[in-house]
Amino acid sequence: MPIRLAVPNEIVPGERRIALEPGVAKRLLDMGVDVCMERGAALSAHFPDDAFEGVTIIDTAEELYKDADLIFKVQPPTLEELDLIKDGAIVVGFMQPHTNKAVTEKMCEKQLVGFAMELVPRISRAQSMDALSSQAAISGYKGVLMGADLASVFFPMLTTAAGTIRPAKVLVIGAGVAGLQAIATAKRLGAVVEAYDVRSATREQCESLGAKFVDTGVSADGEGGYARELTEEEKQQQQDVLAEHIAQSDVVITTAAIPGKPSPRIISKEMVARMKVGAVIVDLAAEGGGNCELSEPGHTVDFESRVTIHAPLNVPSQTPVHASEMYAKNLFNFISPFITESGDIELDWNDEILAKSVLLCEGVVRSNRVRRDEEITR
Repeated sequence: MPIRLAVPNEIVPGERRIALEPGVAKRLLDMGVDVCMERGAALSAHFPDDAFEGVTIIDTAEELYKDADLIFKVQPPTLEELDLIKDGAIVVGFMQPHTNKAVTEKMCEKQLVGFAMELVPRISRAQSMDALSSQAAISGYKGVLMGADLASVFFPMLTTAAGTIRPAKVLVIGAGVAGLQAIATAKRLGAVVEAYDVRSATREQCESLGAKFVDTGVSADGEGGYARELTEEEKQQQQDVLAEHIAQSDVVITTAAIPGKPSPRIISKEMVARMKVGAVIVDLAAEGGGNCELSEPGHTVDFESRVTIHAPLNVPSQTPVHASEMYAKNLFNFISPFITESGDIELDWNDEILAKSVLLCEGVVRSNRVRRDEEITR
C-alpha cells in the first residue's frame, strides 16, 4: 500500500515557504506515493493549488494529518499540530530541537519518527539533501541586497560628468555557504570585497570569488566542516584585527553561526562606534542572537545616527519561490532512496545519512549531537 505524504500550510507568522513544489510533487506521484496537500498551503510561495496536478487537495489540517504516514514541513510542528498527527508517523523538516524542547518531548510521547534537516551530515553523498546550504545561499544573496539598499553609497565604481565615484568597501564575515554567496553577489554589484572566516581552509574559496582574505592569525577549523568555538584569547586577537577592517568598511555582512548554539559575538559596541558615519551592518546570524553586540533580531537599529544595524529573521522566506523549490528537492533527495516500487517506505537504519539525520524514534531522542547539547528527558 502506498505511503500517504501530507504537506500542510506553514502557520508560523512570516513563513512563506512550502515543503513541496509542483515538479517534486510529480516525481513523488510517479513513484507511487499518495501526495496530499492542505488547500492554499503553497499560495504564499506563489504556487496555486491547480499547479499540483494529481495531488489531493484537502480542506483542513485535521483531515490532512489524520491519515498521513509521512509529513513534509519547513518549520517544526507546533504542539497543536502534534495533537492532530497520528502516532508513529514520520515527520521530515527543520526541527530546531535546541529551542523546541517541549515539541521534541511531545514527538517522543507520540512515538513519531522525526528527521531534522539541520542534522543532515555534510558528506559528499548528502550534498543534494543539504537544506541548510540551499537556504543559506539565499540568505547570503539577500543579505547583500539589503546592505546595498540601506547603504548611503553606490556599490560599483561610476565615472560621471561630475567625477569618479569610488566603489563601496564590503566586508563579509563568515565564509560558509551564505558568506560565499554574499561575496559573489557583492562582487557582481561592483563592490571591493574583503572576507574573513576563522576556518583557514576557506581562504582559497574567498579569493576565488574575488575577495581579499583578512588574516587574523586565528584558525578554528572544527569537526564536520563547522567552526569550533574560540578561546577568549583567540577572540581578542580576532577582534583586534577585524576592528581595523570593519572601521574602513561601508557595509559589513555577518554570517557566522554555529548550529544549535548562540551566534558568536564578533562585533562589539566599541567596534561599531569606530565605523564610518553612514555605514551598515547586515547581521545574517540574527536567528542565534546575532554576531553584533547591538543587533536586535528582527529589527533595524540606528546607532547614534551613525551606523545602521539590520538583523533580519527567516531571510530565505523572502524569496519563497526558489527557496521552496530548493528545499522541496532537498526533501525529495533525502527520502526518495527509501521509497519502494509500490510507493511504500522502508527506512534503512544502516544508512549513514538516515542514522545521523534522525532526531527521534520509538520515543527516544536518537541524535547524539542533540543529546550532548541538551538535557532531553527521554
